[in-house]
Amino acid sequence: MRTAKISRKTKETDIELSLNLDGGNVNVNTGIGFFDHMLNSFATHGGFGLELSVNGDLNVDDHHTVEDTGIVLGKAFKEALGDKSSIERFGSFYVPMDEALSFASIDVSGRPFLVFDAEFPQEKCGDYTSALTVEFMRAFAFNAEITLHVKNVYGSNSHHIAESLYKAVAHAMRLAVKSNGSGEVLSTKGVL
Repeated sequence: MRTAKISRKTKETDIELSLNLDGGNVNVNTGIGFFDHMLNSFATHGGFGLELSVNGDLNVDDHHTVEDTGIVLGKAFKEALGDKSSIERFGSFYVPMDEALSFASIDVSGRPFLVFDAEFPQEKCGDYTSALTVEFMRAFAFNAEITLHVKNVYGSNSHHIAESLYKAVAHAMRLAVKSNGSGEVLSTKGVL
C-alpha cells in the first residue's frame, strides 16, 4: 500500500497528514481558505487521498503554515514511494486556467531541486500570500526528494496563475508516481 502518515509539531505549526498515492478521501484544513483550495485541487487532480489538518501561527502570517505544509507533504510522498520501484519516475503537464497557462515537470530522482519561474501580479489571493507559492514548492520538492520545474508561461490573475501551477504539479506528480508494475527502479544505477 502506497501510503504515509506524518505528524510534525513545532512552535509554529502542528500538522497531521495522511496520504494515499492511489486515491481516497480528500479533507484539507489549514486555516487559509485559498491554500485549502489549492491543496484540494492538488489532491483531486493528482488522484491522491489526502487528509490534512494544520494548526499554524496565522496570527503572525501565513508563511509558516504554507512552508511547513510543503515540508510534511513532501516527506509523505517520499515515505509512500518507498524504494521508488515500479513507478514511471517522470511526469510533465501543462494546465490552462482562463488567461493563465502553467507547466510542471518532475523527476522522482532522489535529487531535490527546484526551478520556479512565476510572478504574481496581485500580492494576495484571499488570505494567501501569492509569493509563498515558491516556498511551498521548494519545501515540497526538497522533502519529497524530487526535481521539480514549474513555470507560468503567461497570465495576469494571481488566482489563476497559482491554481494552474498547483494543478500542473499535481498532474505531473500523478504521472511520475504511476505504477508500471515492473518491480524495477527506473534507473541505470538500480536505485533512486
